[in-house]
Amino acid sequence: MSPSFCDVLETFENQFPNRDYTIEIRCPEFTSVCPKTGQPDFGVLTFIYTPDTKCVELKSLKVYLQQFRNEGIFYENATNRILDDFVAVVQPRRVVLIAEFSARGGITTTVTVSFEGGATS
Repeated sequence: MSPSFCDVLETFENQFPNRDYTIEIRCPEFTSVCPKTGQPDFGVLTFIYTPDTKCVELKSLKVYLQQFRNEGIFYENATNRILDDFVAVVQPRRVVLIAEFSARGGITTTVTVSFEGGATS
C-alpha cells in the first residue's frame, strides 16, 4: 500500500472553537481503482464533522482525494484510510464519513465510518 497521502491536507483556525457546529462536505467525484480488476471505481464521499480548533481547507481536501485516482484499494480500506488521515490532520471533535460507491455488476456499496472524541468506529 502507498504511504499516507495526508501531507497535502491543510487546515485553518476555527474562529468559533467554543461552539459545537456541523460542517458537511460532499465530494461527488471520488475515484480509485479496483485492486482485483484494475477498473475505475467511482463514489460520493460525504464528511459531516464538528471542528475543534481547526477546519479542513477545501482545496487541500480535493487534492488529497485526487491522489486515490490511481490507487488500487478496496472501498472499505479507502474509507477507513481517509477517515484516519482526516482525523490525524483536522483533529475534529467528531466526524462521520459516508462513502457511497457507484454500481458495479448491479451492486452498490455504502461504507460509513465515524470518529468520536478519541476512538474510531
